[in-house]
Amino acid sequence: MNTMTLWHLSGWGFAALAFAALLVGFSKTAVSGANTVSLAIFAAVLPARASTGVLLPVLIVGDVLAVLTYRRHAHWPTLWRLFPAVAVGVVAGTLFLARAGDGIVRTSIGAILLLMAGVTVWRRRREEATADAPNEVSTRAGRMKARSYGVLGGFTTMVANAGGPVMSMYLLSAGFRKLGFLGTSAFFFLIVNVSKVPFSVGLGLIDGRSLFLDAALAVFVVPGALFGKWAVNRINQRLFEQLVIAATVVGGVQLLLR
Repeated sequence: MNTMTLWHLSGWGFAALAFAALLVGFSKTAVSGANTVSLAIFAAVLPARASTGVLLPVLIVGDVLAVLTYRRHAHWPTLWRLFPAVAVGVVAGTLFLARAGDGIVRTSIGAILLLMAGVTVWRRRREEATADAPNEVSTRAGRMKARSYGVLGGFTTMVANAGGPVMSMYLLSAGFRKLGFLGTSAFFFLIVNVSKVPFSVGLGLIDGRSLFLDAALAVFVVPGALFGKWAVNRINQRLFEQLVIAATVVGGVQLLLR
């Protein structure tokens, strides 16, 4: 029995998942937040609940490639500020996922993403990003914002693998430049996504059947990551920020309309 018959996939269905995996690689090394489109494709082709378990290992493959590419650009003070709040969000997301239906989950996350995009656009019009490493995390207001976004990021990444746009909005609002943005988010999501695996296994979202499909899809992440690495050097900072915000809005709208 092959992957397609195991999941009752048509040729077009598998092609759509392969494209989504390609987009995961691209989003991890170029435009973070674009993998919300992958989330929508996986949920459209596979059962909504099962799709989150299949997508998680694919995301981890992309995270590893992103860390290998941008490991020198991570801003660790920001990461240490975020992780405790993210842990709270992951636990809350696990409890929510165990009880809430797909419709409530999608609507809640879609609304959060659109709100975060709106807040970020408003903030970016008021102040320009600094070229230096962000120091906002050392202030009281910065710590409060990190906690708020951390909880939201942990919650959304647990219930729908949709934490990317939330954290993108935080990193943009904190004034991260392109490479610092990508390096910090690479380590953030590798650590967070790996930590989600036991929760997903416990909820029955990851099993031998899902990993069998992941093995077939992981190979498509690599060319997407390589293309993203090539493309990011050709995207200026302003366009980079616009693409991240646009991907967040698209992802939020898709979640609300699905």
